[in-house]
Amino acid sequence: MSQRIHFITVATKDLDAGRRFYQDGLGWEPLMDVPDEIIFFQVAPGLVLGLFQADKFVQDLGGAVLGTDVSGLMLSHNVESPERVRATVEKMVAAGGTVLKQPTQSDFGGIFHSHVQDPNGVIWEIAHNPGWHLEPDGTVVFE
Repeated sequence: MSQRIHFITVATKDLDAGRRFYQDGLGWEPLMDVPDEIIFFQVAPGLVLGLFQADKFVQDLGGAVLGTDVSGLMLSHNVESPERVRATVEKMVAAGGTVLKQPTQSDFGGIFHSHVQDPNGVIWEIAHNPGWHLEPDGTVVFE
């Protein structure tokens, strides 16, 4: 298997709240939106984030999963500066997110960051990491 991911799919208890948060609040454009089922957002070349209505998620798995709570998962979004961290967090809160950790200097790696939970429990880290950058081909480099 090649080392890549094409879809990250998250079971979502309230698809409409997810739509309001990502589409209406953050201004993300859906790649595909199937009402009462799933909404996809292209988040990088070849990578899609899917919010799948929880009961449909369980149905798709043939009932093999009992719970659909999001746990032990964090999605991260890196920005250019600490000021941009603060501005992004403000936008997420205005869209219905809940701040779990106010913007602050991290205990790890010189990162300035904040943690925000979306209306369905997905935790986002908004970070400025001066030791991280992307090459023109999309390769991540840690310095």
